[in-house]
Amino acid sequence: MSKSFEVVERVGISTESIAEAVREVVLEAHSEKKVGWFEVAEQRGRVTSEGKVEFQVKVRIGRKLKD
Repeated sequence: MSKSFEVVERVGISTESIAEAVREVVLEAHSEKKVGWFEVAEQRGRVTSEGKVEFQVKVRIGRKLKD
């Protein structure tokens, strides 16, 4: 059993919520390779030129190097 993990960073964006931004980025990463854990590293937001609030999160994702 591997005890080594790789860590990748991804940014998720949602106009719904911080939680939705996290959920989407983690599920996308999991569809490529099984996610062992994740950590929200940063949270931020902005208002678009159309006046919508956009939630952004930087997520660190840990994945086993070998199964």
